[in-house]
Amino acid sequence: MASLQDSLNRFKKQQEKCQSTLTSIAKQNSKAAPPKSGISNLSSPSPPIKFSNDTERLQHINSIRKAPVGAQIKRVIDLLFERRQALTPEQINEECYVDVNLNKAVFDSLRNNLKVHYDGRRFSYKAKHDIKNKDQLLFLVRKFPEGIAIIDLKDAYPTVMEDLQALKAAGQVWLLSNFDSQEDIAYPNDPRVPIKVDDDLKQFFREIELPRDMLDIEKDLQKNGMKPATNTAKRRAAAQVHGIAPKPKPKKKKQEISKRTKLTNAHLPELFGK
Repeated sequence: MASLQDSLNRFKKQQEKCQSTLTSIAKQNSKAAPPKSGISNLSSPSPPIKFSNDTERLQHINSIRKAPVGAQIKRVIDLLFERRQALTPEQINEECYVDVNLNKAVFDSLRNNLKVHYDGRRFSYKAKHDIKNKDQLLFLVRKFPEGIAIIDLKDAYPTVMEDLQALKAAGQVWLLSNFDSQEDIAYPNDPRVPIKVDDDLKQFFREIELPRDMLDIEKDLQKNGMKPATNTAKRRAAAQVHGIAPKPKPKKKKQEISKRTKLTNAHLPELFGK
């Protein structure tokens, strides 16, 4: 009986020792990583592996750098045109992901491109005409009395088209269309600029048959985008309201107009010289 009691006592001591050891291990684990919501770390699942959120951007960059050389060149030129600043290869890479330094074909094509200027370190956009503002634009147009194609001016600087319209509104330039090439041409409107008119054009102008009624002349002017200096319809309506009869014109036999008479511009020699 005494032997059985001794065995039970030893068993209790071993149980107490094991319980103490387990408690100590649990305390150490709780200090290293405190469990959430009462759930032990030993039972918590491992967090899933997360891929980089930048994966999509990296794939986009990779697709750009694998694109044909022509596509990369266009991307760089569009950037230079938009920024209008000289950029280093590193800045170009940051802005549009084209690595100029690592792609020799792209670098050589950019350096030799007519729309790109390379100073040995930086790239910049090169327009056909080096002008920066409205005053320089007007000076340039006046250097071309026979007209300058607007398509050659469009890329000069960002607001060049607005400045052209402003110069037109101020009466300093003409913006006309070339019927042969379907291009818009800018002409200087300056009496100090000598303009030579071909004899064929003079003859063609003088042979143009004019409408007999001023109403028709005014309509033709309006169709061609010009504002008539007279308003015959308004004048005639006012005359009818107030009962004013039109002033009779003195008849001259030599200048009498018949149905067979053609009205032309031949009576305006001062416009084109003799």
